[in-house]
Amino acid sequence: MKVAFIGGGVMGEAMVKSLLAKGVVATADVTVSDIALQRRETLSDKYGIKVTDDNKAAVSGADVIVLAVKPQELSKVFGEIKGLLSGQLVLSIVAGASLDNLQQGLGYGRLVRAMPNMPAQIGEGVTVWTATDGVEDRQREMAKSILKAIGDEVYVDNEKYVDMATALSGSGPAYIFLVIEALVDAGVHIGLPRQLSERLVVRTVLGSARAVELTGKHPAELKNMVTSPGGTTAEGLLQLEKGGIRSLLSQAVIAAYEKAKSLGK
Repeated sequence: MKVAFIGGGVMGEAMVKSLLAKGVVATADVTVSDIALQRRETLSDKYGIKVTDDNKAAVSGADVIVLAVKPQELSKVFGEIKGLLSGQLVLSIVAGASLDNLQQGLGYGRLVRAMPNMPAQIGEGVTVWTATDGVEDRQREMAKSILKAIGDEVYVDNEKYVDMATALSGSGPAYIFLVIEALVDAGVHIGLPRQLSERLVVRTVLGSARAVELTGKHPAELKNMVTSPGGTTAEGLLQLEKGGIRSLLSQAVIAAYEKAKSLGK
């Protein structure tokens, strides 16, 4: 499988790194096109892949073309590669770019739209994706193998769930990082050394997430297992509920979802 990346930024590099590390593709079968000379040199030196600043040259002979540019750069890419596509799969991770946008811009129908999240950079992401009817079964398997290299992947048959995932799993890491930062600072406030506080918080978040995953229990049930009547956890939870933490998280996801939909327009 020959893969061409249009855009060699952070997420593009993360995908290249994981694909090579997990043996999904060979070094000789990866090409990255990027306008920045420094990025091209960095990617070539680190991974030994082919690099170019010519999008037309990059897509020639590729089985899969990954669009990994910023939304504002997409129209320029459309103008450069429209009319050059014949049978290849185009996989877009461009935020807010709907299948309709892609189909109209490229004049082409074999499209996958995917929304990976930031932990994909360390191979621990989750990607929600969908495909047009023109995508063949073997191409769906190609897309799945590419996305699986950067973590978990979830196929949905309705594109609206990709925008929803943008707001939840796409933006979600930022919410979790904010919670981690706040808890670490709170630990320091009550007297813990910062390094110890950070270690305790990170391991607590990791362990709690794994508990949900491995036990199959509802988070509320697990929460109740930690909460003794009249205890320290009950007192802390009371303050969180007073502060409206549930409502704030819900409002954050809803606002991000509305923004994701507006980007698509």
